[in-house]
Amino acid sequence: MYMPDHKDITAEVVYIKPGTQNSVTLKMPQGSSIHQAINSSGLLRRFPEIDLTVNKVGIFSKVLSLDSLYCEGDRIEIYRPLLTDPKEARRRRAIKN
Repeated sequence: MYMPDHKDITAEVVYIKPGTQNSVTLKMPQGSSIHQAINSSGLLRRFPEIDLTVNKVGIFSKVLSLDSLYCEGDRIEIYRPLLTDPKEARRRRAIKN
């Protein structure tokens, strides 16, 4: 529940698709979770392919759980599933060269 006397903190919620970066800056009460910020960002409505049971989330490239709290100035990231295993992709490139 939002308490007006609590300090609000600012964070950026980001979802990157090939060729585009979608970013929303928002203020939430201190003690808000990553999940609350993502829900408030509107990105789930704009991108119905985001499934938080599948997509990992994190802050500044560190994977975290949805119930993790974030701090002032954090960049909350929604990660897309990998299409190819990175090791396999490197192996294929090495074979081509």
